[in-house]
Amino acid sequence: MNFVYKTIKTPLGQLKLVASHLGLRAILWEHEDERRLKISVCTKDAKHSVLVETERQLNDYFSGRLKQFFITLDFHGTEFQKEVWKALLSIPFGEKRSYGQIARLIGRPKASRAVGTAIGKNPISIIAPCHRVIGQDGSLTGFAGGLEAKAFLLNWESR
Repeated sequence: MNFVYKTIKTPLGQLKLVASHLGLRAILWEHEDERRLKISVCTKDAKHSVLVETERQLNDYFSGRLKQFFITLDFHGTEFQKEVWKALLSIPFGEKRSYGQIARLIGRPKASRAVGTAIGKNPISIIAPCHRVIGQDGSLTGFAGGLEAKAFLLNWESR
């Protein structure tokens, strides 16, 4: 499959947006390795409609004008991972959920660790808001963009 990408500037640094012909495939952080998501050859395409729309919506999000994204997503993973990632989309702006709450939401109440592993492989950070998932005790846990970025996003949404 061929992928296209566009790099954008955000308050959290540069993000690399990646799309397939089906929709947005990934949002990669500056320091992130594309091999984690198994994205092979990418061609730069700053005018690709999905990438342009994703950039517009991210700009609106960071300017405070957007609280919910409306982008066609192309999640690629196991059925369990996709189920978890879709559950992330149901977390409202400014709210948080624990891994256990996500596990219960998908009907697998004993799968908190597996949910955590799936969230760690979420390819579409911010839009599929894994930053809204925290430890049962309220602690910030892993995030592809780093804990500083996770704290920034949570603070941004709670203001």
